[in-house]
Amino acid sequence: MSPDVDAIVKEALAVLAGIEDAVRLDQAKARYLGKSGALTQLLKGLSKLPAAERPAFGSRVNAAKEKLEAALEAQRARIEARKLEARLMEEALDVTLPGKGLGVGGIHPVTRTMERIEQLFRSMGFEVADGPEIETDYYNFTALNQPENHPARSMHDTFYLADGKHLLRTHTSPIQIRYLESHRPPVKIIAPGRVYRHDYDATHSPMFHQIEGLWLDEHITLADLKGVLIEFLGKFFERDDLKVRFRPSFFPFTEPSAEIDMSFGDGWLEMGGAGMVHPNVLRNMNVDSEKFQGFAFGLGPDRLTMLRYGINDLRLFYENDLRFLKQFN
Repeated sequence: MSPDVDAIVKEALAVLAGIEDAVRLDQAKARYLGKSGALTQLLKGLSKLPAAERPAFGSRVNAAKEKLEAALEAQRARIEARKLEARLMEEALDVTLPGKGLGVGGIHPVTRTMERIEQLFRSMGFEVADGPEIETDYYNFTALNQPENHPARSMHDTFYLADGKHLLRTHTSPIQIRYLESHRPPVKIIAPGRVYRHDYDATHSPMFHQIEGLWLDEHITLADLKGVLIEFLGKFFERDDLKVRFRPSFFPFTEPSAEIDMSFGDGWLEMGGAGMVHPNVLRNMNVDSEKFQGFAFGLGPDRLTMLRYGINDLRLFYENDLRFLKQFN
């Protein structure tokens, strides 16, 4: 090689050997092999040489370029290998460290209560029915003897969907209507599930749970209603001193109607509502109201959970705080 070519190759090899960064390696490549690189400039100067010397000189420059390109690729491979080695060292696992064990999940306290409620009612002969959470106006209101101007239809109480024809159910009573479309009395069911109303404070949530019950047969009376609910509440709280009273009230889908109150000895707590199914509702379910009668009731599993575990703020159930939830598992 000519002295110029030798000097450039020697210098380039020394520079490449000291580079530890891919960006700097690309800069070095441009310096020697780029459009304005040192070896490229030598090739551009071929025209100034005598014609007889051009082939040999061009061959030497091309050989030098090949040597530098091979050195570049070798250095790039070394840089990548060192980078991978450093990364493996950073991410290496110390197999001598103790294991971290998988977290163990548990049942949410409200879900636990729902399962307990279903178990107790099944023991009294009730079946569990289910239905959609997005309902139509008919099933949620009209079929349950709530006319068009009923206050429950207010936008302040009910979450309506954009089409104006559907809503998030405000109770699980629509399940009873749907169930009677495919089943004939006698019927003995509970309808548990999530419901939605525009309300939020320490004892109310926009989403909460209800357990509603329905028993239709030829000779069902208020005495049966009282017996079922008193039996259920006594078993649920496992208390011999539990007192239950039925306070006259009004619901559009039952007549007569009552509020269900409960006491452990210090005052009364409202637990839900109940009553004999209104004849209009029976007719909407295509049930002969002259032959069959029955009762319906609604209880709040969230409130039952709060009372059972001594919780004073409903919102704790839905904040996903594991410190709170782990107490129940």
